[in-house]
Amino acid sequence: MSDRKGLLIIFSGPSGCGKDTVLREMLETNDDLRVSISMTTRKIRDGEIDGMDYYFVSREYFEKKIKEGSMLEYAEYAGNYYGTPKAPVDDMINDGINVILEIEVQGAEKIRKLYPDAVSVFLMPPSLAELEERLRKRGTDDEETISHRLFIAEQEIRRATEFQYAVVNSEVEKAVSDFQEILNSEKHKISRNPNLISEVINNV
Repeated sequence: MSDRKGLLIIFSGPSGCGKDTVLREMLETNDDLRVSISMTTRKIRDGEIDGMDYYFVSREYFEKKIKEGSMLEYAEYAGNYYGTPKAPVDDMINDGINVILEIEVQGAEKIRKLYPDAVSVFLMPPSLAELEERLRKRGTDDEETISHRLFIAEQEIRRATEFQYAVVNSEVEKAVSDFQEILNSEKHKISRNPNLISEVINNV
């Protein structure tokens, strides 16, 4: 309905479980779906576009936004800030656009407190053994890094109980289909369409 606000979707999962691939497929088939763009103080890299890959800002500007309470969540890594600005997310939701926050488990906890009606989805691999195989196939990490990623993945998977939905990514097409079913179900909740009943009754 025209009065429906967009959904805020929290999307988490361990490194290597295929979040980027699933999101890419979702974006190709949903015109009303966007991924929130993060803000960072790190330098822009070749090929990156400001406002598309990140919002690239100065440290002073980022810290100003923190003090104003304008960041949904943020963290400092390797001397640079990374975080999610609140205003663009709220604007899209109010315009009826469904917004995905691809975020780690700790950040997801903060977002759930700010947006109690957010939809939270956790993407997981079929098994830790399968995740290990996928990480090795990447060919980008040494043994120590792989072991560390698997340790973190196990801790994150144990926290999947904090989410409303879990999707197992054994096959990308099936994972995308499951994710789509979740969004479709949430869109049709009566609580998200407050004027639907009166519009149906009063529509002559």
